[in-house]
Amino acid sequence: MKIEVLFPEICNLYADLQNIEYLRRSAKGSIEVIDTGLRDRPAFADSDDIALIYMGSTTESGQLRVIEALRPYKQRLAGLIRSGQAFLMTGNAMEVFGEYIQDEDKSRIECLGLFPTFAVRDMMNRYNSLWIGQFKDIDVVGFKSQFTQTYFDDNGNTEFGRPAALFTAERGDGINPGTREEGYRCGNFLATYLLGPLFITNPKLTRKALEWIGLPSCEPLFEKESMESYEKRVREFRQPERGFTY
Repeated sequence: MKIEVLFPEICNLYADLQNIEYLRRSAKGSIEVIDTGLRDRPAFADSDDIALIYMGSTTESGQLRVIEALRPYKQRLAGLIRSGQAFLMTGNAMEVFGEYIQDEDKSRIECLGLFPTFAVRDMMNRYNSLWIGQFKDIDVVGFKSQFTQTYFDDNGNTEFGRPAALFTAERGDGINPGTREEGYRCGNFLATYLLGPLFITNPKLTRKALEWIGLPSCEPLFEKESMESYEKRVREFRQPERGFTY
């Protein structure tokens, strides 16, 4: 089984790559990780046997490089999404698949235009928070740190229509302060602003992820210890007196 990691040299701001390392170690030899650099031709361009395509957070200048690296493969990406290919985008990786990123001077960075979303930057006001919400019937905990917020463009002319929410926020914002919708999902394309080693901190979600990519009998590594930490964090994040933004 193959997992392709896009641009690991610049898309790993918050230890995001440990999501894939955790899956790899949990699978005990069943997963081959393909690291695709900015100068490489992506494996997904020619292969139909990739179980998961993953990309993590990057800087604002890194986003420009990522957009240009992926632009030649826009229609291939659209075809893969339609066919049910599994994607996972964490942090600001989701933004490059939308219509545009609006900079502080109101100028626009044109993105891939696959989804009717756009991001708005505010570099003087970083949003940091703890986060707790749900994926179906599973509690999910995480962290956010971002200069951008994402919005849906109901009049957008994109490859795909408005996607569904991936998570529902209980405490903490959704993809912008006006919604409980956190992240989005279109078929097997999953995107979330939640950062870092999301699977390590969410063993129940990890089990779902392993099942999703075709390893239903695989157990997350150190699952007992991970569950103890996860359950403690769920309790703490629900404490009414706990501050959430910082």
